[in-house]
Amino acid sequence: MSSKEVKTALKSARDAIRNKEYKEALKHCKTVLKQEKNNYNAWVFIGVAAAELEQPDQAQGAYKKAAELEPDQLLAWQGLASLYEKCNHINAKDDLPGVYQKLLDLYESVDKQKWCDVCKKLVDLYCQEKKHVEVARTWHKLIKTRQEEGADNHELHQLWRKLTQLLAESTEDQNNETQQLLLTAFENALDLSDKIPSEDHQVLYRHFIHCLSKFPHETARLKKACEGMINIYPTVQYPLEVLCLHLIESGSLTDEGQQYCCRLVEMDSKSGPGFIGLGIKALQDKKYEDAVRNLTEGLKESPLCTTGWYHLAEAQVKMHRPKEAVLSCNQALKNIDNLGVSGGSLHQKNLCLRLKAEALIKLSDYESSVEAICTLDQVSDANNIPGLLVLKSLAYLNKGSLDEASKIMEDLLSSYPDLAEVHALEALIHFTKKDYLQAEKCFQRALEKDAEVAEYHYQLGLTYWFMDEETRKDKTKALTHFLKAARLDTYMGKVFCYLGHYYRDVVGDKNRARGCYRKAFELDDTDAESGAAAVDLSVELEEMETALATLTTVTQKAGAGTAKWAWLRRGLYYLKAGQHSQAVADLQAALRADPKDFNCWESLGEAYLSRGGYTTALKSFTKASELNPESTYSVFKVAAIQQILGKYKEAIAQYQLIIKKKEDYVPALKGLGECHLMMAKAALVDYLDGKAVDYIEKALEYFTWALQRQADVSCLWKLVGDACTSLYAVSPSKVNVKVLGILLGQKEGKQVLKKNELLHLGGRCYGRALKLMSTSNTWCDLGINYYRQAQHLAETGNNTNDLKELLEKSLHCLKKAVRLDSKNHLYWNALGVVSCHNGIGNYALAQHCFIKSIQSEQINAVAWTNLGVLYLANENIEQAHEAFKMAQSLDPSYLMCWIGQPKLFLILKVSYVSLLSSIGEYDKAIQAFKSTPLEELEDIIGFALALFMKGLYKESSKAYERALSIVESEQDKAHILTALAITEYKQGKMDVAKTLLFKCSILKEPTTESLQALCALGLTMQDATLSKAALNELLKHIKQKDNDYPKCLLTSAIYALQGRSVAVQRQASKAVHSNPADPALWSLLSRVVAQYTHRSAKGGAIAGNVAHILDSNHGKKALLYTAVNQLAMGSSSETEKNIALKTIQKAALLSPGDPAVWAGLMAACHADDKLALVNNTQPKRMDLYLALLSAVSASIKDKEFLKDYNQSLEKWSLSQAVTGLIDTGRISEAEALCTKNLKSNPDQPAIILLLRQVQCKPLLESQNPLPDAVLEELQKTVMSNSTSVPAWQWLAHIYQSQGMMGAAEMCYRKSLQVASQQGSWSGKLSSLLRLALLALKACMANISNDHWSSLVQEATTEALKLCFCPLAVFLQALLQFNRKMGARETRRLLERVVYQPGYPKSIVSTARWYLLRHLHAKNDYELIDVLVNNAKTHGDTRALELNQKLSSQ
Repeated sequence: MSSKEVKTALKSARDAIRNKEYKEALKHCKTVLKQEKNNYNAWVFIGVAAAELEQPDQAQGAYKKAAELEPDQLLAWQGLASLYEKCNHINAKDDLPGVYQKLLDLYESVDKQKWCDVCKKLVDLYCQEKKHVEVARTWHKLIKTRQEEGADNHELHQLWRKLTQLLAESTEDQNNETQQLLLTAFENALDLSDKIPSEDHQVLYRHFIHCLSKFPHETARLKKACEGMINIYPTVQYPLEVLCLHLIESGSLTDEGQQYCCRLVEMDSKSGPGFIGLGIKALQDKKYEDAVRNLTEGLKESPLCTTGWYHLAEAQVKMHRPKEAVLSCNQALKNIDNLGVSGGSLHQKNLCLRLKAEALIKLSDYESSVEAICTLDQVSDANNIPGLLVLKSLAYLNKGSLDEASKIMEDLLSSYPDLAEVHALEALIHFTKKDYLQAEKCFQRALEKDAEVAEYHYQLGLTYWFMDEETRKDKTKALTHFLKAARLDTYMGKVFCYLGHYYRDVVGDKNRARGCYRKAFELDDTDAESGAAAVDLSVELEEMETALATLTTVTQKAGAGTAKWAWLRRGLYYLKAGQHSQAVADLQAALRADPKDFNCWESLGEAYLSRGGYTTALKSFTKASELNPESTYSVFKVAAIQQILGKYKEAIAQYQLIIKKKEDYVPALKGLGECHLMMAKAALVDYLDGKAVDYIEKALEYFTWALQRQADVSCLWKLVGDACTSLYAVSPSKVNVKVLGILLGQKEGKQVLKKNELLHLGGRCYGRALKLMSTSNTWCDLGINYYRQAQHLAETGNNTNDLKELLEKSLHCLKKAVRLDSKNHLYWNALGVVSCHNGIGNYALAQHCFIKSIQSEQINAVAWTNLGVLYLANENIEQAHEAFKMAQSLDPSYLMCWIGQPKLFLILKVSYVSLLSSIGEYDKAIQAFKSTPLEELEDIIGFALALFMKGLYKESSKAYERALSIVESEQDKAHILTALAITEYKQGKMDVAKTLLFKCSILKEPTTESLQALCALGLTMQDATLSKAALNELLKHIKQKDNDYPKCLLTSAIYALQGRSVAVQRQASKAVHSNPADPALWSLLSRVVAQYTHRSAKGGAIAGNVAHILDSNHGKKALLYTAVNQLAMGSSSETEKNIALKTIQKAALLSPGDPAVWAGLMAACHADDKLALVNNTQPKRMDLYLALLSAVSASIKDKEFLKDYNQSLEKWSLSQAVTGLIDTGRISEAEALCTKNLKSNPDQPAIILLLRQVQCKPLLESQNPLPDAVLEELQKTVMSNSTSVPAWQWLAHIYQSQGMMGAAEMCYRKSLQVASQQGSWSGKLSSLLRLALLALKACMANISNDHWSSLVQEATTEALKLCFCPLAVFLQALLQFNRKMGARETRRLLERVVYQPGYPKSIVSTARWYLLRHLHAKNDYELIDVLVNNAKTHGDTRALELNQKLSSQ
């Protein structure tokens, strides 16, 4: 083929490629190659066609062949590059860089633009392959080329910046050349920036500094870059932060570095790096407190700074805070583990591990020592570092492994004989073995090599302290080294402790010793020994306030189960000061720290005993004796308390245990004698004279043994006298008491004494007691003893002269007692009795004495009775009657006061009068009786009854008096007297009725009905004493299980009259337990719970349900009580499905004629409406109030029975209806209802108050000030309802709305006073809480007056005394929040409300809101997370919204 044909074929091939006929093109090229195998264009065309036909291998081969034929021609290389770029050929990744390099060579002198394009492609390829050096070199060539072509600064800036972007993401994998090229790129990009300063320039500078911070060897360049950026952007923190962090990581901070940190803190008051840097500088300057403070502050913001944690731990070790240091080291190690251990961080990890081990060894306990050994094992090459081996040996020493410690020490001593630490270690081992001489030598060698180590001086001082007897006497060597240690290390608390020991025990300088102890405790507040010693010395120096302040500070910081020494000492202080409750609380806290300390148990027992808690004191002393069986004191106190509680046999057993161990223990002998004496007195009360004599004999034996061992104790002689005198009432024939001869002056043996001899011995013993100690009590006892001897003489008819002498002696002794103590009523009474004796007969003196006794003690039934007997003996009948009457009213159970009085109170059993009377035809019955002669008793009684039933009480009384004149039977007389008393009562003659009923008591067989009537009369007259006396007499005449309901009803009524609300409920509960099948008792229990003990409302509701189940008749009323209880316990909520409302509706169906049921239904509807208003829903029963009020009025109409009760019920219903109308916004209807009621009966203060409340409602809502005239009118209205607690509370609310806080406070205090007088628990609680809320609002309004904060504390404290009140606790927390929002006490009080069970949801939600504010103010994110999780758990969206708001600020 000619060359012309070749050209034609190539042209055809080119045309075919242009027309995309690639196969045709291949044919033409093959034709050419048959003629010319090395035709360049043909091979290029084949490459193009094959590439388009997706035959990459053929295309690659063709292009490569063409390139081989003519390597300097572009087409083949361009085709090959295009092929590799388009397809994933196996050789593309490896060959493409070479192709690009060839193209660069070919384009360099031909086409600069294409050269640049290929250069960029090559760089992209190198980036993909992470060939950072090639990227940097190639891009540098590109920039150089553009510079030569005259590119402007903007383009060059972009190119340099692009290079920084290409290289900055992978600095870890770059070699030094690449890193230098990258840094050069940054510097050129910064220099060529268009605008300086600018946001873009600032970002670039940030990236440059960030990149530099990754290169440890570019310290100078980093510092220069940071300073450069600081100069351009002085307000930007970033370069300062990086510079400070760099200085921090370097471990040394110069004064210049400190200036950088200060500047950073000035710019950002919470800068983590700034504070950390300042902390490290302070550490270098040995300002450890500043170091700890700054490092702690900085690490809050930068917790990932490992160096900061290490230096914080270092400072804490220097300050001897090993526990805190361990925690800091753990945090540093955690950060290192999270970042991964490299070369630099491995060194840092080893430093942290060493420091942690050092801190653990300082803790000295077994667990810490084991952990220290494990920590040291983690250090790289630890076995070849002498310092670490010393630490390991110390750890083994603390652990108690002396052999391992010694082995390491010996190895170190042979390898490092000149190392001070090794000699100190050897000394410590000798010290542990108590080889103090060798320890001294070793410590001296250690100090020769390094005399500036405080620990060596301290340990040497300890060695001298514990050395031989001579050194113990002269501790000046120890003092010298302790002082050196204190000078070298001012934070070493333990050395100050021993200095305190020296000044206290050796010098005797308590003030200086206390100063040393206080310093030791300030340095280490866990040092219980120093703290306790400082407090004890303050007490010895009579600086109680200082001691108490220290103890209070410690206990406030102490966690549960810690600081036993402080709790114990403060408890003992309070015990001594008579503050028993505080003492009990503190001693209990001490026991939580050490439950096995018998001394604490004994002290707690003393505290309980001091406040009268005998049972709890007994348990405490019992526990103490169990922990320390050898403690005689604990066993003695157990016996003494059992003796006080009347458990004489148990007490005797305990005393016997003591005597077995200590035969001469006089208190136990005395206790044994007292127990037998008390048992003798109890036997005498039960007329067991023989037993009493035996007990007295035993008592005298024990007292005599005690006197043998300690004869100079006055009380023992007095007790012997008491024992001898106690048998005065026993028949002389029964008294033959064996007495130890030593008591009678004989050396041995026993002697039997008769009654006169025993009494005489008692007098002699009293005399001996008086010689030892003259007391009024003993003089009185001696006088009574002489009187008993005189009585015995009078009974036996012996010498009257002796009788006269004994009485004179008795009179003299009692006068002496009165002179010594003229306010003791018992002495005056005894003197009066002796004066009345026939042998004296001084009745004027007797009268004077009895009157003085009564003046000394008002409630004195005995003296009144004796005075009555005196008057009776002198025939002063009227005065005697009055005296007996007074005695009976003071103590109805004192039988002597009833003797001589008419016996009253027997029961009237009135028979049915006549048929007419029985069917209610009283007029006809009266006429019928009048037509008869009325001579028979039954007729007269029938006539009297008919007159009574007709309401003719005066005529009825005359008829009963006529019947009384002819009655013969005692029983009939009792009936008539009771009926006559009831008739007189109906006429309002209370005293006459009372006298008539009293007369019944003189009858031989009093009946229960008369006593019931007397009890009821007492209740009506509000005379609890009378009612109680009648009830006591009634209980003697009824069987145990007869009349349970009336007995329970009367007893409960008396308790209610006395204001003992809890006793009312307990009485009903007892009755129910005794007779659980009685529905009436269950019904009564439900009623009294609703009326007196609202807190037990749940139980009251259950009792009502039981009554309803047992008996439908009682159950009708019980349903009402059940509903009231359900309302009281909040059962009207939607969650309970309106159970109270349903119950009262059922009661209304069963008892439609009972007005109380309709009133209860009104209350239930009101509660339901209130709940709807709280839940922002529409009330459903707004229109029922007026209808229900009408139902109440209709039920009451024309009912004379319980008239006062019905009227009160109607007034309450009106008030409830008006309140319901006000709450639902129906003001005009409420006003109209009040006005209508006042028209029918104008004199109703309660209704007038209601009207004023209605009228004030719109005035208050307008928020305009009320005129003075209006306020004065409201005050008058409340004054007319002065016994109403809600009235005073409403007036207080009015004053508060007008800003009259003082007046509001006075009104709330008045409501509290009224509630207290009425015994209203709920009234007192509501008044206290409202008062606290008022004061809290004043505090939150920032009224500068301490009065309001004190008032909040006072009111809430009193509320908590009434019961556990969540709102009171929360108000205390809010007060603390208002005082000191950021204080720890604020958090403690709020957390108590949020996390402890028993608080209502609404209060917890509000407390959670305030706690969240507190925690955000403190930046305590850990506790914030806990609180937020708690809020999520309880669905508290309000708290979660607040958290989002606070977090975004």
